[in-house]
Parts: sequence; structure tokens; C-alpha cells
Amino acid sequence: MKNRARAITRPARAKISSRTRAAAKSAPKAKAITLSVLKADIGGYVGHSASHPEILARASLMLDNGRSDGAIVDYHVTNCGDDLELIMTHRRGTNNRVIHRLAWNVFLSCTELAKELKLYGAGQDMLSDAFSGNVKGMGPGVAEMEFVERKSEPVLIFMADKCAPGAWNLPLYRMFADPFNTIGLVIDPSMHGGFKFEVHDLKGGRDIMMSCPEQMYDLLVLIGSPENYVIKNVYRKSGEIAAASSTQKLALIAGRYVGKDDPVMMVRCQSGLPAVGEAMEPFAFPHMISGWMRGSHYGPLMPVPHCQATPTRFDGPPRVICFGFQLNNGKLVGPRDMFDDPSYDLARQKANEVADYLRRHGPFEPHRLGFQDMEYTTLPLVLAKLLPGRRRKRK
Repeated sequence: MKNRARAITRPARAKISSRTRAAAKSAPKAKAITLSVLKADIGGYVGHSASHPEILARASLMLDNGRSDGAIVDYHVTNCGDDLELIMTHRRGTNNRVIHRLAWNVFLSCTELAKELKLYGAGQDMLSDAFSGNVKGMGPGVAEMEFVERKSEPVLIFMADKCAPGAWNLPLYRMFADPFNTIGLVIDPSMHGGFKFEVHDLKGGRDIMMSCPEQMYDLLVLIGSPENYVIKNVYRKSGEIAAASSTQKLALIAGRYVGKDDPVMMVRCQSGLPAVGEAMEPFAFPHMISGWMRGSHYGPLMPVPHCQATPTRFDGPPRVICFGFQLNNGKLVGPRDMFDDPSYDLARQKANEVADYLRRHGPFEPHRLGFQDMEYTTLPLVLAKLLPGRRRKRK
């Protein structure tokens, strides 16, 4: 009877399996969506503290035209301090010429308006006059990722002002590798295997892939030096993108100090990825980053709602804002101002206390960056006059 039962059930299972395979083949493949965030400092109002409303209005108008023309699916325009932030969704993939040209044209047009308004540092992030296919290496910061929308797709967009691209190293590590921050790494089977980190060597120009938890200590060797190595992307072990950040360092592109890098970062959340609360938790600690006044000082990264992203004390302290969206077939449902929450009041208080302590050092290290990290600031010009025989070291 047992053998007979097998003979009866095997064909039935085979029939169901083949039917399922046929249905899977005939079903339309889900179309990927691309999330692109591009930013540039094209002029400050007043000084380096904010963006002029007319700049934001012009950028919105141009992206609205881009949506009407079918170049993009949706968009949102905002600012963090004096940085103009363009958040776009489209179906053209990463590093797409059409998308990058659209953003470039927005930045150029807004630069012209900034000059008319006599805003400070008009066009300071625009390091080239001619578009060359994409904006990488031309001044603006860019972070992008392409993925298939899940049943629910919450994304967080982090935008910072007055800081270098290494500002995201510690938060990304805590989100995706630290079980004391992300309990999902311990209790969620879909996260328990860990994540892969793509680390960019800022000065060597190479990318290094590292897997956690297996290579956790090796990863910390690199990202513990955020002036040299920055986390570029984070992936699930399956290869699916989980987070992306901008890694452009303006001084290394221009060969001189032209402004802070003010990076952006995007993080997908939930369902096999860190929960929204786990992705937000690292910012309850205002960790130290480089940037602040003239890109020459260390300071705490203060998480603030959008209305407080107007750094004025010594052009700081450095700020970070976060906008949350739900994606719906490429539409940006939101934003929610994620740091507009009293649970970050202590982080803001601590950031102010740390900033006050550091400011008491004046021009002394460790508040001021060391000589090596000041190579691309204006300090070497002063040293050249003070020490005529001293040669500026170039790498």
C-alpha cells in the first residue's frame, strides 16, 4: 500500500509543480524602481545657514516639468542648511544620463538664480561647466539604488550639512552590524545571516566588499578611519541593495577646499532589513564627525527636524535631517519629518554640550583638524607665507 500511495501521489505533485512553474514563467516580471538623491550647495541664505525659498521653488518647477515629460515618476525637493536636495524616483536605473542631466540642469539654473539673488558661495559645488554623462566627479553629491518594490516599501532619506562623507560610517555600521542597536540581527531569521558592506577607499579610488559578521573586525579597521574609507552601499547576503550613500569628497575632486561635502544616504527598512526604529536609533548618539566651520573642525552630528536645519553657531554644529517615505509604484508618499520627535531631545542637548566643550578649544586640536586632514583647506596658503621653504605634500 505504501508503494502504491507513492505511485499515486508523485504524479500529482509533479503536475502541480509543472503548473506552478508555467504560471511563474508567464507572470509579468516586476519592474524595478530607482531612487536617486542628488544634492549641491549652489548658494547660501544667509551665509551658509539655509537655502532661499526661490531656489527651492525653481527646482520644484523644473522637476515637475521632468515628471510631466516622463523622465521621472515622482520627486520631492528640500534642503538641509544651504544644500539643495533633489529626491527622485524613476525607472531608468542608476547612473542614468537623462536623470543626471535633469539634476545638473536644475543645479545650473538655480546657480544662476543664486547669483541674481547674490547668495553666498553661488555655485560652489559646481566644479565643471559641461555635463559629461553623469554628475559623478563634477561636484554634486549622489546616492542611488535600484530595486523591486516590496508589498510595503518604507525608505528613509538622511541628509547632512557641514560634514564629510564619512559621517555615515558609524550609523550604517550600527544599523546593519551591531546587535546592540539592531535586535533583528539576533532574533529575525531573515537578518541573522548579516549583511555585506561595500567600502570606498577615498584616496585609493577602489571599492572593497566585506561581509558581516564574519569580517566585522576587518571592516572596523577601515571604516574606523572615516577620512579615508567610507561605506558606499550595504547589501543583503542575496545581493539585494539595502542602503546607499554619497561618497564624493569635493576637495579630492577639485584639489583644493571648495566647501563641505554634506553627504546624503538612503536606507530601505522592514521585512528582512532593519526596522525604521532600528535605522533611526544610531542618531540618538551625536557622534563626532569632521566638517563644521570651513570644513576644518570636529563636531557632534545633531539630529534635528527640518525647521532646525539652519546651522548658525560657528556655522554649526553639523546637522542631519531624515525624511521618511512609503513608495507606492514609484510614488513618494510623504515625507514624514522623522527627527521631529522629542525622543531626540537628549541627543540634541548632548550635541550642544559637546559643541560648547569643543568650542572652548578655539584654534587648538583636537577641535581643529590635524595638519594632514587640513591639506585641502586654506591653511596651506597661510603656511606657505609663514614657512616659505615648506612644500605642500600631494598624494
